[in-house]
Amino acid sequence: MLTPRAMLHLAVAAAALLLAACGPTPIAKTGGDEVGANLDGRGLYAANCARCHGGDLQGTKQGPPFLDAVYGPSHHADAAFAIAVKNGVRPHHWNFGPMPPMPDLTDQQIALIVAFVRAEQEAVGVR
Repeated sequence: MLTPRAMLHLAVAAAALLLAACGPTPIAKTGGDEVGANLDGRGLYAANCARCHGGDLQGTKQGPPFLDAVYGPSHHADAAFAIAVKNGVRPHHWNFGPMPPMPDLTDQQIALIVAFVRAEQEAVGVR
């Protein structure tokens, strides 16, 4: 039987697959200021996640769909998304390969992306 701590670590590792196989697509920078810093979650998602997870969040050949129940808030907490972005992911739900960390995204930008993904999930009934 797994301890609560081991279960938490397992859940976090599982959540990390959220962005599996996506290479980092850093936000453009000009003079040290992030051009994408004022984008909303949809824009940040489009600039940093859509290449692998699809503009419609349905996934691609490079990354899994976020509109699948496995990525719903009842299965993967918001913090799991942040951990996946910050630390990268080793695959375990699907066979897309590993995702490297995306260090150019700030905590605030990640939170905006997660809020966008959650709103899209809710719209299609993913809970």
